[in-house]
Amino acid sequence: MSNKKQSMKLGNHINDRIGEFLVGHLDSYIFDELSDDFLKKNGFFEILSGVPVPVRKDDMVNLSIKKICINMAFVIGCDANFRYRDNYIEFIKLNYGLDFGMYLVQEGVDVAEKNDFDYACIMFRAAFLINPENVDAIYCYGRACADAYQKGGSEAFVGAFKAEAIEAFEKTTLKRPDFKEGFYYLGYAYMNLGLYIKAKLTFEEFKTLAEKELAELSNSDEPDAETKEDLMSVIKEAEDWISQLEEPVKIEEGYNMVMSGRYSEGIEILSQYTGREEYKTFWPMWYYLGVAYKEIDMQDMAEAAFISVLRVSPSNLYAMEELVHLYKSQGRSDMAEKYENKIAIVQENIEKDRSDAKEMKSQDKNTLS
Repeated sequence: MSNKKQSMKLGNHINDRIGEFLVGHLDSYIFDELSDDFLKKNGFFEILSGVPVPVRKDDMVNLSIKKICINMAFVIGCDANFRYRDNYIEFIKLNYGLDFGMYLVQEGVDVAEKNDFDYACIMFRAAFLINPENVDAIYCYGRACADAYQKGGSEAFVGAFKAEAIEAFEKTTLKRPDFKEGFYYLGYAYMNLGLYIKAKLTFEEFKTLAEKELAELSNSDEPDAETKEDLMSVIKEAEDWISQLEEPVKIEEGYNMVMSGRYSEGIEILSQYTGREEYKTFWPMWYYLGVAYKEIDMQDMAEAAFISVLRVSPSNLYAMEELVHLYKSQGRSDMAEKYENKIAIVQENIEKDRSDAKEMKSQDKNTLS
């Protein structure tokens, strides 16, 4: 085996939000270089000279080019900034072209149907790393990320997968603006993130596309009755969501009033919903009320609002920091110290989670050295 390390210069660094949750799947791989004789004989020398390839223990007997490509795809799907990512992509494209991405998409769909959303995310992500224009891979990746965070997990896990899902659906709608399903799932993603104005606009666009498709189907010579019924059903569903989002949209408009310095107008909007049971867990509503009350010097109301935030979001740093500032301005040093201590504990836990994730990633990368 050669000891050279001649990886290609890694291209664009990717903002990898979820890699820390996926790299553990690489534990079952070992990495070793193929012989120079084999590389030269098969025309792979320039791409893989000095580059270790991933191999599972059960691959050792019948290791094929296709299996090597699958393993490479799995690795870059786990770690989008993997040191040899670009070498692996070039090797895959040399042997199978961009069509290999469609194989990965089908593999991802198959495992997603078995609720293995980690594996599905890995396959879909690898597919669009190989071909960034593979909209099917991007869309399916968004679906898998959404399914993953809906199963639950740590706050960091859910937040990372939510962000990935939204970005994937946004890219889908930009690259394929006539693909109604992209708007459907983007609307849900926005709604789950509390972006109600965007969600309503997105569902309206989905409804427009579905209505256009229904009109075209109705005007066809032989309209498919089942498809027509499905379209009518999803149009009704979109109408229901658009209607249900009217009040959350108003609440978000209240947030925007506060952020733009129109505090009294923000309070007027938001205070209409504080007594409503269905909105008591909307912690941003209480937070922005607290900010607005603070800015117009209604300190007791501000304090009550920030405490309401903590009732539904106990580790909310924003609310705790506001309470520290409020109590210090009132000379209530004991209360300020109480929340400073709570902030320190939350930040320590966050840092520990990050440190543990980095250590896991570092251990995985050290297996290559």
